[in-house]
Amino acid sequence: MAFFEAVKLALSQIRVQKLKSFFTLLGVMIGVMFLIAVVSIVEGMGKYMQDDIMGKIIPINTFNLRQRPAVTIGNVTRAEWLSWNRRPRIKDEDIAPVVAALPPGSRAAVVSEEQLSVESKYVAKPKQVDASNVSYQYFAIKNLGVTEGRVFTQQEDALGSPVVVIGQDVATYFFPGVDPIGRELKVGHIPYTVIGIAEAQGSVFGQSLDKFIVAPLNSPLKALTNRHGVIDQIMVQSPDAQTMIIAEDAVRSVMRSRRKLMPEVKDNFVLETSDQDLAFWDKIKGYLVVAGIALPMIGVIVGAIVIMNIMLVSVSERTAEIGVRKALGARRRDILAQFLVESATLSTVGAIVGVLIGVGLSALIAYLSPLPTHVAAWSVIVAVILGAGVGIVAGVYPASRASRLDPITALRAE
Repeated sequence: MAFFEAVKLALSQIRVQKLKSFFTLLGVMIGVMFLIAVVSIVEGMGKYMQDDIMGKIIPINTFNLRQRPAVTIGNVTRAEWLSWNRRPRIKDEDIAPVVAALPPGSRAAVVSEEQLSVESKYVAKPKQVDASNVSYQYFAIKNLGVTEGRVFTQQEDALGSPVVVIGQDVATYFFPGVDPIGRELKVGHIPYTVIGIAEAQGSVFGQSLDKFIVAPLNSPLKALTNRHGVIDQIMVQSPDAQTMIIAEDAVRSVMRSRRKLMPEVKDNFVLETSDQDLAFWDKIKGYLVVAGIALPMIGVIVGAIVIMNIMLVSVSERTAEIGVRKALGARRRDILAQFLVESATLSTVGAIVGVLIGVGLSALIAYLSPLPTHVAAWSVIVAVILGAGVGIVAGVYPASRASRLDPITALRAE
């Protein structure tokens, strides 16, 4: 029997015996459905961490020179945290040597930040916001545009002009019913003119990223974010990944030289990249993907057992048919191939149905819950291959048994 004839026979069996076929494929369907759903949640969380969290904190081809990591994913011991805090701060006088050492095409922005109380005459109650004073390249590095107004210029940065770009939440809270552009916010009793409203940044695990104000690096805000000539970080962005490696080496060399660190002494600063911060998550993600594949395998194994039993029953019911085929010259391998193809077809259909239900379940989870989901193409391919493989494995014994039937004995079974 040709391959496609065996497939057509298997599909006709599904059409004729719908209830029997449904229970035959149920185990594979459930296993594949949960595989798709679980992996889609893990992949969705991975994209969320990479694009929505780390992508906004540390943009592509960018690293931050800091005293200690800004983002810590995983277990950090108290001793390690205390050792970070004992490190010397990044200082104003570090800026020029670091920037001078960068390869062509790189750009840098200086950032200091603090939670500060902000007030305006349009609301009675002040509110804490994330306040930053940054150099003008900050907006280009962060790819942070505005929906209204503009960002501050290099000249305003150099002069320390009292102007601010505000987040969407700040605009909504402090300027209810009025256009914020050209109006004032007070920080530390010093008035700042709003010149721009930043694009919405969304939220991370329920925490808004739009509750911020950004002022020029040399503005009066500097006295509130960081005193005594220190800064929080220098952001460095390179045109490509290879240049970023060169820039990291250059900055590390400058900082080690300035701090007179011997070769055997570890860095007492950090060059933080998104890849480093995502390393721990990638490790967890690997475990979750394995679990997401291993746990649904229980359903798939149950499905394989059911398929094997159903195929054994099918062999018994079709004993006479097997005898006729053998009497007409069918070889053992022809019978074996027929039942293997039928078994694989049944389980593949179950896997495809399971994929469709799993994709629907994934979309439903994303719609009804805060969990992000993303159906990975590889998980669909694995699910379909797994379905076909289960059918072949489950069909080996019934097919072998059918192929060994004696044609005379099989014909007598009629």
